[in-house]
Amino acid sequence: MSIDVIQESGPVVDRVSPEQAAFYRENGYLKFGRIFTREEMAALKEHVDAMIAALPPGKRPEAMDRPHFEDPWLFRYLTHPRVLDVIEAFIGPDIVLWSSHFIAKPGGDGRAVPWHTDGAYWGQALEPMEVITLWLAVDESTTENGCMRVIPGSHKNRSDSLRNYEAVDHDQNVFGQELRPEFIDESKAVNLELAPGECHFHDAWTAHNSAPNLSGKRRCGYTMRYMPAHVRYHPGTLGEHHIYLLRGQDRADGHNVYTPVPGNR
Repeated sequence: MSIDVIQESGPVVDRVSPEQAAFYRENGYLKFGRIFTREEMAALKEHVDAMIAALPPGKRPEAMDRPHFEDPWLFRYLTHPRVLDVIEAFIGPDIVLWSSHFIAKPGGDGRAVPWHTDGAYWGQALEPMEVITLWLAVDESTTENGCMRVIPGSHKNRSDSLRNYEAVDHDQNVFGQELRPEFIDESKAVNLELAPGECHFHDAWTAHNSAPNLSGKRRCGYTMRYMPAHVRYHPGTLGEHHIYLLRGQDRADGHNVYTPVPGNR
């Protein structure tokens, strides 16, 4: 079976094969199966539904950035042993939680995510810029409702993705900057369609975007972002931010200050 096939009723997976790890290193992304059980995903969806219903007037559901800072319940997913076992296959045994973000595109008027790399947006915050993102499908994610798209191998062109941005209409896009068109070959774009509960991974330097959601179905994904513990975080570059050592040891020579993982979650 191809590693790109959606597993509509696939089992929970907590291991990464050598072939999958090699594909990720070469292409900068990987479609994966289910890490969480259906019961765990149902609980997460119920929780997210309540979060969206409680948003203040004017706050878009695409903009629920770093929700775990205020909601310790989410750490049961961010720190789940199955997640960390999979992440370890990519970055090693010393794992730091860098960030997380719900991007929920409501049906009918969900905003686009412009072409970008995460590494360029995070700027000088991390040294070196080594982050892997687990993108977890809370809802079905398809071309119809604006699934994520990637340019395979684009993580090898990080210098292009650092400097070559232009402004886009923030009323139509989740972010206000986009990689200039001459640096994106859309003929190579891969649509990463997922069933609920499935996930994919991408490198901090992989160029990706997603179309607006003009369908009648919401598209919600949870980005869970991790980095190896030798990466140094420079406080103040992104405002108030917290990082958490989840597994293994600090490898940044004492440079990083880690926030304790909350208990009773």
